[in-house]
Amino acid sequence: MSLPYTVSFISSKFLVFWSLIENEKVFLVSIEIICAMIFIGTLNYAGSSLKDRKLAKAAKRAGLVLAPSRKGLFRHKLSKSLKTKQGMARDIMLMGSTGYRTFVQPKTDLHETLKNCREAQIMLLDPSSEGARIRSKSIPHPDVTIDRFREQIQMSIDFLKGLNEVHRNLRLKLYSDVPFLKLTILGDYMWVQHYHSGVDVESMPEYVFKHNGKTSGFYEFFYQYFLNRWNDPAIPEYDFETGELIYRDVAGRRLEGDKLG
Repeated sequence: MSLPYTVSFISSKFLVFWSLIENEKVFLVSIEIICAMIFIGTLNYAGSSLKDRKLAKAAKRAGLVLAPSRKGLFRHKLSKSLKTKQGMARDIMLMGSTGYRTFVQPKTDLHETLKNCREAQIMLLDPSSEGARIRSKSIPHPDVTIDRFREQIQMSIDFLKGLNEVHRNLRLKLYSDVPFLKLTILGDYMWVQHYHSGVDVESMPEYVFKHNGKTSGFYEFFYQYFLNRWNDPAIPEYDFETGELIYRDVAGRRLEGDKLG
């Protein structure tokens, strides 16, 4: 009901304002420039929005949830909270190098999550392998040595051994090649980082993928990659009771055992 009066009031004020500036060339040129800038900005924003929408749809099809350029404090808390929520009373699949900064230290993301999980399948580097030596030498930091590398892996094994004595729900395998991907699979979410040669993995971006129920997503790709590595008969399983590396065939039958190191 008030719309006609509102339009009438605005139009009258506009006519009064226009009668003052219609003969002023400076005002007219200024208005034209402002309108042109607004028009150009609107077109640029619309083009950028369409481009961002296409990228968002592509990321959704790939299952990508988060891809921060760097891991700040807020991102770290968000990622840790999501890992804690997704890992509660669920299966955990983890592939890393030493595991020390992943679950051994008390403030790490998976320290408490491993204690509350249902089952865990963990793959770490064999401390006596050539891959561990190559990885330790590729990082140009004075504190990163092969001895320190082996010490951290042994601390991870001891930590998992203590948990397994209580819960009996952990399995550990030790691979010997140079680490390629750091994978953490918790429920419907997966965290992926790349072990770049000469770069600490903590400085690499961490991509978070979600299972979207479609074969086009990367969640299924990395999940299958983990399963292929886990079921590889060339990768032995560590026996927490005897300290042996147990080799099995494709059917899961035990072939032989060897002491770690």
